[in-house]
This record gives sequence, structure tokens and C-alpha cells, in this order.
Amino acid sequence: MKFPFKVLIKGAGDLASGVAHRLWKAGFNNMVMLELPEPLVVRHSVAFASAVYKGTMQIEGVEARICREIEDIGELWKQRVIPVCIDPEGMITGRFSPDILIDAIMAKKNTGTSLKDAAVVIGLGPGFVAGKDAHAVIETKRGHNLGKAIYAGCAAANTGVPGEVGGFGRERLLRAPASGKFVPLKEIGELVQKGQVVATVEGVPIIAEISGLLRGMLFPGLEVQEGMKVGDIDPRGKEIDCDTISDKARAVAGGVLEAILHLHPGFF
Repeated sequence: MKFPFKVLIKGAGDLASGVAHRLWKAGFNNMVMLELPEPLVVRHSVAFASAVYKGTMQIEGVEARICREIEDIGELWKQRVIPVCIDPEGMITGRFSPDILIDAIMAKKNTGTSLKDAAVVIGLGPGFVAGKDAHAVIETKRGHNLGKAIYAGCAAANTGVPGEVGGFGRERLLRAPASGKFVPLKEIGELVQKGQVVATVEGVPIIAEISGLLRGMLFPGLEVQEGMKVGDIDPRGKEIDCDTISDKARAVAGGVLEAILHLHPGFF
């Protein structure tokens, strides 16, 4: 079944892409995603944001393409493709008039999303209050409530501490040791060892704190700021498939789909 409702997703990182993929498979094919001119997406092997750099991106059989003009959206829909528009300010919202708007920027704060933006407005993670600036908020913190749809209140506050995977938290993350040009020395999907240099910023090495599978890494040549997340390592190693949607993204996507059906059953 295909639904005629227009969906606008702000952001096209890995969580946003997991949401887009599930909604697409559920029949919400009139969809547009918004991104930055140079997305700082770490898990770009499973992010439709990669279309900004590559022109096109496929994730588990669903394709997205860069869309330079709003007038081209309809043609891409006819081709069964998700348009990705460069629009960091969300200026397209008024012209596009979405029925459903999902803020998946993951900025840990509300950067401008309003209840007035669409009949259904959903925010992912902390920074949104259900009933105030979104109709529903989806929990994105790993743990018992991951993927829960919240209709009053907000998601768990951002602690700055990543959820544990395989017994590791902060150690999983790769952060820029300096500001400047990012140069990866390894690729997503490679196994790395603790103590190995996996990238540099202005010649300063980024050293793996744990052994595992390199699950995320920024695109080469991007300008980064000291302390910025530039990659991550999964200690579970080869049991992880870095080319398919993660368990976390699928859980969050399920919460989004529930919220849409719960908030406006009259759609159907």
C-alpha cells in the first residue's frame, strides 16, 4: 500500500535514514530529507546523507538522490527515489507543506521545529517536549526505553556519555585531537586494534582505544573542530554488519511509525 501523505525528515544521518527506510517500506513514499552542504555523518555507509557527496545512496534496497531544486522532487518520486535536499535551515518546510515532519537532526536541542509545521510533528531524542514543540518524542538513548514513543514530556537528557556496547562506552568513540583537515587512514568495515592509528587531523594521530570493527568515520577532507566525534569502533567486531541499518535505528524507526499511527489514525 502507498500513502499519499508528504513526509519531511530534517537530517539524513544513520538514525534519520533508519526512520526513512522503515516509513518507505510501510508505504510513505512521498518523502523528502534535508541535509547540510557538508554533512558531518559518521556512519555514512548507512546514511542517506551520503547522497550529498556521492549523488546517490542505497540502503537495503531503498535509494536516495541529491535534489538541487524543489521542482525536481516530484520527478524523483516517480522514479521511486527519496530526494535529499541541501537545506540546513529547513526553508523548504513552508513550500513543501508536509503532513508529517520528523526532526532527526540529533542536535540535542530544538533548532526551530514547531507544532505548526505539520499535522504530525515528531522529534528524535532530547531537546523536544511532547505537547509543546512536537506531538511526540522518540527515545534514542540505548536501554530499556529505546524507541519508546513519548506523548507527554521528553526523552532522557543528554549526558554526553555514549551508551555501552560490548562493555565499552566513551572508548568506542574517535574524536578529533585538533582542529583542521580530517584524513582517515582506515575505512568503515575494517578491523582495527587498540593502539592503532586510524586517522589524523593536521598530522595529529587519532588512536583506537579499543579493538573492534570500524563502524563509522567521517568523509575525508572535512574540516573538524577539536573534540568533535569523527568515528566509532564497535567492539563486537565481525558480528556487526556496518552496511545495514543498526538495531538502534530500527528501534527508533519503529517508535516513529507507532507515533504516526497513534496520533492520526484518521489518516487511514
